[in-house]
Amino acid sequence: MTECLHGDSALTALAQFVITDGTLDDALLRMAELACKVVPADMAGIVLLAEGRPATGVFTDPQAADLDAAQYGADGPCRESFRCQQVCRIDSTYTEQRWPEFTAAAVAHGVTASLLVPLTACGERLGALALYSRTGPFDVEAVAQAEDFAVSASIVLANVQAYWDARQLAERLQRAMRSRATIEHAVGILMAGGGGTPEEAFQLLVRASQRENRKLRDLAAEIIDHTVHRQQSS
Repeated sequence: MTECLHGDSALTALAQFVITDGTLDDALLRMAELACKVVPADMAGIVLLAEGRPATGVFTDPQAADLDAAQYGADGPCRESFRCQQVCRIDSTYTEQRWPEFTAAAVAHGVTASLLVPLTACGERLGALALYSRTGPFDVEAVAQAEDFAVSASIVLANVQAYWDARQLAERLQRAMRSRATIEHAVGILMAGGGGTPEEAFQLLVRASQRENRKLRDLAAEIIDHTVHRQQSS
């Protein structure tokens, strides 16, 4: 298993988690890698809820994604953990009888034990931490460490999602502002060329956009480019 990271060290690592580094997937992957050190585990995945259905967000090993996917088509420990909001533990994939499709996939990948821990913040279900072992069951101490980690990780995950939601909103607003500036520039060009009032010039642009089945911003940008090139060549 991965080198273990205990107690205060794990919490310190989570406290130092910098959300702004890299992409959303980068942040989730770092969280999964840290979970492997805390428990410890051979591999891990963070399963997120997408439109109410579980989907693997990130994984430390490609096989973890295969194991998670084996649970989505049929009932499995991941769905059980989501539904009951409790830790779901499999001590032996060879003898476990509750989820035959999942355990068959686990055995095929050399996984002997698994641990599913729900990730919840402020009463909202965010997903689950999926941990896998190739060397034996997770003992009582490992389960406690996983639960403690999940509490702090859930808060980090909620903050990560909130940050990226806000960032994506800001980016959309910036794109909208750039589009508006481009359209207003094109309207000004049309007015200068005899397009009448701002409203008349804008409607002229809208009709051209509809007629050519093109986005308003793209058509406006083309008008600006054409005008610039014409000015440069004159």
